[in-house]
Amino acid sequence: MRVVAGSARSLILKTIEGMDTRPTTDRIKETLFNMFTGYVTDAKFLDLFAGSGGIGIEALSRGARECTFIENNPKAVNCIKDNLKHTKLDDKGRVLKYDAISYVQGLDKIDYDVIFMDPPYSKDLEKNVLTVLAGKDFTEDTLIVVEATLDEDFSYVEQLGFDIVKDKRYKSNKHIFLQKRD
Repeated sequence: MRVVAGSARSLILKTIEGMDTRPTTDRIKETLFNMFTGYVTDAKFLDLFAGSGGIGIEALSRGARECTFIENNPKAVNCIKDNLKHTKLDDKGRVLKYDAISYVQGLDKIDYDVIFMDPPYSKDLEKNVLTVLAGKDFTEDTLIVVEATLDEDFSYVEQLGFDIVKDKRYKSNKHIFLQKRD
């Protein structure tokens, strides 16, 4: 896995061994960030279920102002820190060993420009996070992106007050782009 574009372009990122994380392929990452056009530059970015940190580091490399990485696996937390040092982006990244749902519950307001989450599949973790987010005040026109399996049902998001603004499907997974209704 590598950084696709920006200041850290082509640098190889470490991943942790095993199936606890599923690093996003370079091709899907490039497609994803092409759809992020206009959202990443100077953004305050939140990477939930951050894994090895590849998405948040890509955002920083492409000009995000800062990124908060939330990950509860200690090996993955160390991996993110190593990747931030390797890419020389550690001054813009904040890595917290935290459960994603608890972290979001603890926020008074949502002041991130982009929230990306790639939780373990088929455990309703994204639904739990979105349920918490639905009860929060947003200070920005936040773009929320969820990576999920192709068969994951997001019909519930309208009842939570979110609109699906884009649904991008790949061979084995998809990205759902959401925004909170005013």
